[in-house]
Amino acid sequence: MAAARHGSGGRGARAWSAGVAALIACTAGLLWVDAMPAAATSAKRAESVVTGRDAAAVKGRVAAAYGRSPLAFEPNRGQAAAGVRYLAHGAGYGVFLTGSRTVVTLAPRSKTEVGGRPHTGPAGRWNAEHPDRRAGAMLSFRAVGGNTNPVVVGGSRLAGRVNYLRGRDRAGWRTDIPTFGDVTERGVYPGVDLRWYGTRRGLEYDVAVAPGADPGQVRLAIDGLRGRPRLTGRGDLVMPTAVGDVLQRAPRAYQIIDGRSRPVAARFTLAGGEGVGFTVAAHDQRRPLVIDPGLVYSTYLGGTGFDESIGIALDSSGNAYVTGDTASTNFPISRAVQPRSGGGTDAFVTKLDSTGTGLVYSTYLGGSGDDDGVGIAVDSSGNAYVTGDTDSTNFPTTAGAFQTTSGGGVDEAFVTKLDRTGGALAYSSYLGGSDYDQGDAVVVDSSGNAYVSGLTYSDDFPTTTGAFQRTLAGRADAFVTKVNPAGSGLVYSTYLGGDLFDEGVGIAVDSSGNAYVGGETSSDDFPTTAGAFQRTLTGALNAFVTKVDPTGTGLVYSTYLGGSASDIVYGIAVNASGNAYLAGATDSTDFPHTTGAFQTAFAGGDLDGFVTELNPAGTGLVYSTYLGGSGDDDGVGIAVDSSGNAYVTGDTDSTNFPTSRAVQPRPGGRTDAFVTKLNPAGTGLVYSTYLGGTGYDGGMAIAVDPSGNAYLTGVTDSRNFPTTAGAFQTRYGGGGADAFVTKIGIVAPPQAPAPSEAKPGALPGHSADSAVAGHTDDTAVAGNVNSHGHHSIVNSSRSRHHAGHRHWHRWRHRHG
Repeated sequence: MAAARHGSGGRGARAWSAGVAALIACTAGLLWVDAMPAAATSAKRAESVVTGRDAAAVKGRVAAAYGRSPLAFEPNRGQAAAGVRYLAHGAGYGVFLTGSRTVVTLAPRSKTEVGGRPHTGPAGRWNAEHPDRRAGAMLSFRAVGGNTNPVVVGGSRLAGRVNYLRGRDRAGWRTDIPTFGDVTERGVYPGVDLRWYGTRRGLEYDVAVAPGADPGQVRLAIDGLRGRPRLTGRGDLVMPTAVGDVLQRAPRAYQIIDGRSRPVAARFTLAGGEGVGFTVAAHDQRRPLVIDPGLVYSTYLGGTGFDESIGIALDSSGNAYVTGDTASTNFPISRAVQPRSGGGTDAFVTKLDSTGTGLVYSTYLGGSGDDDGVGIAVDSSGNAYVTGDTDSTNFPTTAGAFQTTSGGGVDEAFVTKLDRTGGALAYSSYLGGSDYDQGDAVVVDSSGNAYVSGLTYSDDFPTTTGAFQRTLAGRADAFVTKVNPAGSGLVYSTYLGGDLFDEGVGIAVDSSGNAYVGGETSSDDFPTTAGAFQRTLTGALNAFVTKVDPTGTGLVYSTYLGGSASDIVYGIAVNASGNAYLAGATDSTDFPHTTGAFQTAFAGGDLDGFVTELNPAGTGLVYSTYLGGSGDDDGVGIAVDSSGNAYVTGDTDSTNFPTSRAVQPRPGGRTDAFVTKLNPAGTGLVYSTYLGGTGYDGGMAIAVDPSGNAYLTGVTDSRNFPTTAGAFQTRYGGGGADAFVTKIGIVAPPQAPAPSEAKPGALPGHSADSAVAGHTDDTAVAGNVNSHGHHSIVNSSRSRHHAGHRHWHRWRHRHG
């Protein structure tokens, strides 16, 4: 529990993380409770140490760990009174949902208040008729005039399960109880749902008001107060209780109209003896109200050496999978297939739980040389697919894999599939010839085929009979390879390029098995198709976008994309309609853009980012916009949700990068990461924010879940990169850089189907087997594009030229 000062009665105070927040229009506000004075607390802790040092130390560690654990809601399977439907235990409080009311019990301030028995842990069991007398205070929330029997459903499933083993009689035991990250009471009022959930700060609730519904009907009676609630001058709600004052922050709201955020004034009202209501100013009743974005979690990931994360993917439970490279011998490892570094620089694969507080697994992946993880994908079973490059002759491969030995080149691409536990390799194979080869991106389809794109200098790179292009056409070509589910053979493999330099940087796949590849080319004879948007090279280096048919024998379309200077696509995603979304960087002042786009002119510096949506035929632009300020800006990763919003990350050293409703409205240092959500028309920002500390910070990849939460990963050398309380690693690990993983959330009134209509793995608005943003398994995870970052205009030398290393070379050039 975080310490705080509160001005009630001039007393010192501890902050109780038993917060409540209304979403109506409401940001997530906290409940702060004036409890035991800090001095008394310190004395009490000291006494515990003196009288029982070892036991107290153990209890202290357990209590601290408990306080950091995520709040988990349990359905009542007999472990609570019959009137309770869901319950949860937090550090110092308990939550009990009955449908007609929600009860929050708060632990007492001292043992003398409860007959000499200390109760410093979670509030105990609660009986609907006889509340737990050990609780120092009990608050009961009920909807005045509302539905007393709403549908109460668990939301996001958590990995943990709960067992109650009480007494010797097994008949009284309750085991294998599932847990949920949130619980929603549907239809509390017409068009109004009440959603309870936990954050690292404690318990919160949202009042979700659907379009057309009246937020003025919402009134919450609060029983158990020691006095009348009051409002502060800032509009915060103060509720006196037996253990001190509870404070709930004033609500805020906005609506998205024509791609722009329109704030809506909202405030609490005191409804006499009937509790608390909400007043919302005039707004468009056809549109939902939403709250500002915020950091759901943000964590470092690294050891005492150099660590960077380049690729990210999601599963349907909100677990984040990241890959990159590490020179740390103490990189965080858990349940690993390879618990120790193989030598040099190793790839890593880490699965972070849905709360960002712990590792499901984390492993090194590499041999005695240098190995780099670059792209990652995940299938519906939770198997992770990784590609990258290695110069290790003993890189871990599996029996029966397509290529178990190195082709003899300077570097070799690799493709590895880890099983769902992270403790075993389902398959692992080299992929390359006798020269330099590099895997840049990977995506997986619903059948478990892995699609890999990258770069090769090898004239004997593995290709398949009938493939579109079987010979190396220039100094270096892109490649596109489809690996079968067992990793034992290639479904197809083809070069893609012209007479100079070409690289396939990002890849996505649709539900029909068409592969979409984006990258860069300096070849004036790069393969293009009739009717494509741009058929000629117009600068020294242009981006390209190519759609390869399911057999790998032909191109559905292929086009250049660029202006008169240099342009590159770093990230690519595809929606269910087959529109390709592209993010990249350009120094062309005449880069193709569309009328009415968010930013139609180059803003300055050496580079601007860009975001482009290409139509399904590859013949025209749906929209195309610059994205940047007066410094250097790179769009690196992109994802798209089921509504067509594009989420972009990258890096910027512009002090005037476009921001809106920002988590961080100003840069923290010379170069920051950024996260931008662009509306479906490409005409405005839903939100846009810097993300970084006082050093260098770069976003390398991004994904989005069905709720519109954005997950990004990248690299930072900032000792003060923004992290959240309780995150897995809140301090910089040391060395040249650390990886980071951040989740940014934005809440909107839910529009989920009724329980009888819900289909596991399906998203509202499209079928479960549709292809959303490059991830086409039956979980249909929106925006899982497995894109990653390549920074700097590519040179054509045969030196080591992996994405992350190019990124850092560019940073060092910028910063000397």
